[in-house]
Amino acid sequence: MAKSVRKFLIAGNWKMNKTASEAVDLVSELVGEVGKTTDVTVCVCPPFTCLESVARALEGSTVRLGAQNMHHEASGAYTGEISAGMLRTLFVNYVILGHSERRQYFAESDEFINKKVIAALEGNLSPILCVGELLAERESGKTLEVIKRQIDGGLVGVTAAHADRLVIAYEPVWAIGTGKTATPAMAQEAQGAIRLLLNGHLGSAAGAKVRILYGGSMKADNAEALLAQPDIDGGLVGGASLEAKSFIKIVQAAQKQAPIRGR
Repeated sequence: MAKSVRKFLIAGNWKMNKTASEAVDLVSELVGEVGKTTDVTVCVCPPFTCLESVARALEGSTVRLGAQNMHHEASGAYTGEISAGMLRTLFVNYVILGHSERRQYFAESDEFINKKVIAALEGNLSPILCVGELLAERESGKTLEVIKRQIDGGLVGVTAAHADRLVIAYEPVWAIGTGKTATPAMAQEAQGAIRLLLNGHLGSAAGAKVRILYGGSMKADNAEALLAQPDIDGGLVGGASLEAKSFIKIVQAAQKQAPIRGR
């Protein structure tokens, strides 16, 4: 199945940045520029404290709302946690799971992340499952081994029926917030390997439907070259999503590629 069936997804991960009022200002600028976009899916993922304000600001636009994390249980004594049902009441569509920062700072295992992926799918959310290697793992030639372990562990219980809502984000950890970026060829090598793993888990027809994002310092000046690769279906954008103009330029880079891909 050709890439043309996979609409680009440009998702902004704001991490622990922006107050509610700052979030509304940023989103209002985005909506003014790309709020009617249909050839590219645009998504913003603000902190939990901004979700309700941002949801209101996005009303009537095509920009989707995402969250940065969630718990796998529906409710209970989990102080500080948020459930899939709570996110859905705020009209959240996507949720980032297994980000390298969650793995590193909060010791989240593949098994724990998998519970969240299943809960997100059962809760009618689209999980963005993050995978990727550390610098030491890349330098020792273990990139594909690490990715396979994270994909295999993260997708237990996920079936072909989930393919339309499943998103994978390849984030080489050494390229996050460092200013370093994998070359388009390096990114494509890893993401092509992810595609093969998805085909093995879901079957080739379903595997071809899953969008694979690049998540390592995508910026306006490298987005077009990255998005030209056959298995790069968008970006999970960090720092460049905190300023409207830079994020809009990445969306526009995806829009330039969309007609080439037959959309």
